[in-house]
Amino acid sequence: MTNKTLNDTIHRVTRRVIENSRDSRADYLDLMDREGERQVNRGSLSCSNLAHAFAGAEEDQEAIRAARGPNLGIVTAYNDMLSAHQPYYRYPERMKIWAREVGATVQVAGGTPAMCDGVTQGEAGMELSLFSRDTIALSTTIALSHAMYDGMALLGICDKIVPGLLMGALRFGHLPAIFVPSGPMGTGISNKEKQRTRQLYAEGKATRDELLASEMGSYHSPGTCTFYGTANSNQMMMEMMGLHVPGAAFVQPGAKLRQELSRAATHRLAAIGKSSEDFRPLARVVDEKAIVNAAIGLLATGGSTNHAIHIPAMARAAGIRFDWNDLSELSSAVPLVARVYPNGSGDVNHFHEAGGMGYVIGTLLDEGLAHRDILTIWDGGFESYSKEPGMNGDDLTWRDPGPSGDMEMLRPASDPFQADGGMRLVQGNLGRACFKSSAVKRERWTIEAPCRVFETQKDVNQAFELGELQCDVVVVVRFQGPRANGMPELHKLTPALGVLQDRGYKVALVTDGRMSGASGKVPAAIHCTPEALGGGPLSKLRDGDIVRVCAATGQLSTDADLDAREPAPAPEPETGMGRELFAMFRSNADGAEQGASSMMAMAGL
Repeated sequence: MTNKTLNDTIHRVTRRVIENSRDSRADYLDLMDREGERQVNRGSLSCSNLAHAFAGAEEDQEAIRAARGPNLGIVTAYNDMLSAHQPYYRYPERMKIWAREVGATVQVAGGTPAMCDGVTQGEAGMELSLFSRDTIALSTTIALSHAMYDGMALLGICDKIVPGLLMGALRFGHLPAIFVPSGPMGTGISNKEKQRTRQLYAEGKATRDELLASEMGSYHSPGTCTFYGTANSNQMMMEMMGLHVPGAAFVQPGAKLRQELSRAATHRLAAIGKSSEDFRPLARVVDEKAIVNAAIGLLATGGSTNHAIHIPAMARAAGIRFDWNDLSELSSAVPLVARVYPNGSGDVNHFHEAGGMGYVIGTLLDEGLAHRDILTIWDGGFESYSKEPGMNGDDLTWRDPGPSGDMEMLRPASDPFQADGGMRLVQGNLGRACFKSSAVKRERWTIEAPCRVFETQKDVNQAFELGELQCDVVVVVRFQGPRANGMPELHKLTPALGVLQDRGYKVALVTDGRMSGASGKVPAAIHCTPEALGGGPLSKLRDGDIVRVCAATGQLSTDADLDAREPAPAPEPETGMGRELFAMFRSNADGAEQGASSMMAMAGL
């Protein structure tokens, strides 16, 4: 280990985040201190209150009544439609047993919804996806409002679920909290083969049956999807923030090691409550340095673009101000040390086998590229997360992961795949947007071409099928922002745009919508803000305007005189699939760079 001092850029950004957050962070911590002081003592509740609270606890009734030990509340996003969450079915009953081993009790405090963006891609339900994060946060606060708990076990993995759970839990930050993952499914067909079949289908050269067989070969069993999208980026961030048992992120469901890591999480949560000598409230674990560490992990591993929205939102819930200037400046200093599909050929199982999060954290710490002095849920500080877990007989142990097991997957920070991180800010007279440079070949970082303007991804794909996009083109998809239609992901654009790129055309995407961490190889300026609705610059573009997208110079601009134009009329809001019920979320949402949250905006946070 070289144990270099903290990188100057990371230090500077962190100091700026601390300064920008000074008042809001102080207000948040003051609230948490007050909440901790007035926390209900179960013993002081009325007999009726208590009887209601543990009537269904059966074996644990007497222990809860007598307050013999900590009572831990589970907030679970279990459902068995979402493969990543299907393993959670058995978790509560096991955690009850594990809690009794250390004199604690466990109750399921409540559940939250858990959408699968893979199911809703390109469908009406996707317009509910982003605001499901606010719904999950609200559900979490309802679950924890019963004042019966001394700690929070948070069971969730995928896209909006982890950010939503954390945002809600942070309002109860006077309590300790641990995230308990379930792990990825086994590796299926190669990602290269899957993408090949998708593009063949887009060209009409593969049947629907062939496409479905390919997709089933990839998504085939309980566990998280194995590409490095938002779900797996979530797990990476929980490690980088010290909210997991070290090394818990990518151990597969059903493994003995997975069970023992979950057992350790239960035991640890019972050990870090207010009555212990090692109290670690969530409000103190999630501080400015932890948020910066999450962003560093995102950049170092080429994680999901969705987190350019989620990190600012999670930070706000803890009274912390973090924006795209901070993310972009960190990107200039943080090297890319991992290439996980869609940035490389191997999936998260391959990543884990090559050294995984233990290796990533170790090499970042060696080079002074992450904060080692954060408070984590685990004893031993953040350096504990540079180890990988394993079994020695029946005992859970941790060891040094050693050198990279595959230099095409993982490289040391001293000799990275590229010197800067995976995400850049592009800006100009078309607004501010994010560009995932780690997924795009450098020769495609700059695209300048006439634009074609669309208002749905369906319209783009129809134009592709009609042969209207056989040219150098910047595809603009507008009125896809949070206030327009809930900011859906536009992942169904990827096959068609990928085909055009493979045919030799210069192609880019500009949108105020989202693209997932699986967005792939086509250069894209996404999350464009201000959004088109309300007169943002994208609303004034016209077919044929020259648009320049350049990750190298950070440019997003047009030579058209936008000031001389009126905005295009916004489409009428769609109804059906419950979308009309989410009008309150859309109308009150703030911008993508602020986290695109109606809940936070209305709360004045």
